[in-house]
Amino acid sequence: MTRIDAWTWAVRLYKSRSLASAAVKAGHVRVNDERAKPATSVHVGDVVRVRAEGYEKVFEVVRLLDKRVSAPLAQAAYVDHSPPPPPRDEFFGAFGTRERGAGRPTKRDRREMDELRGRR
Repeated sequence: MTRIDAWTWAVRLYKSRSLASAAVKAGHVRVNDERAKPATSVHVGDVVRVRAEGYEKVFEVVRLLDKRVSAPLAQAAYVDHSPPPPPRDEFFGAFGTRERGAGRPTKRDRREMDELRGRR
């Protein structure tokens, strides 16, 4: 029995234990399709969903780890069922790109780019 925050840190999904705990508290980590708390127990066979960088990563727990281990051992502790990330052009779209050497965007340009990206 291992805590979800410790497991996500041990398998190198987060750089530090505090970042892993903060992500779990913020609701970015789900265990078996239910929102997890940092102390939620993880068992072999559980499905862990981590939302990061605009898309979701899906992992199946194969081995429980309490301590951080080397990268090859960490990768052996889970099976990655994540769909491939969307292509960068599709994710950002053709809008909001500026020609090289066009200089710094003005306040008006930034507002237009934010509006196109759906940030306003």
